[in-house]
Amino acid sequence: MAIYAAVLDACVMVPVSLCDTLLRLAEERMFRPVWSERILGETSAAIKAVHPDIPEGLIDQRIQFMGEGFPGACVGGIESIEVALELPDADDRHVLAAAIRSRADAIVTANIKDFRAEITANFDVEVIHPDDFLMSQLDMRSRTVLDTLLAQANAAKNPRLSLDDVLNSLARAGVPRFVDEVRRRL
Repeated sequence: MAIYAAVLDACVMVPVSLCDTLLRLAEERMFRPVWSERILGETSAAIKAVHPDIPEGLIDQRIQFMGEGFPGACVGGIESIEVALELPDADDRHVLAAAIRSRADAIVTANIKDFRAEITANFDVEVIHPDDFLMSQLDMRSRTVLDTLLAQANAAKNPRLSLDDVLNSLARAGVPRFVDEVRRRL
């Protein structure tokens, strides 16, 4: 059986806690992450805009580590697909093109409105909010998700973070229902 593949839009990779959680779950083979060079470029630019105090070298290093950790995640050859797509925001066509090229099952994004279901359904691509995506991961493999969150907290060194710190950060990153459900299950 093929592993569920999900394109991670830039907006879910900018908040470090959310990106870390998603990629740790991918390391557990709960899903296969997908992105493109353009998505990574948007991620880098957004981090720089939101956190101008972070040295550019650290942002570049984060993007590099993502590529090294998931060498098959970056999909290319999307340009010819992209130009043929119509979405409410033309700047999002490349995300759907990455999903189509990689045969992804879903796009994980907070920008649901930019991906009309009647268009994405034609390509068998579900568009899902990160809160809903993480809820489904929790429902499928609760113990793995809870252990992953604990490992995420334990891995934090500077500064040290408790599980509660990680959950608070995730809630601020836009996944409050997931956080509430994790707390309920602890």
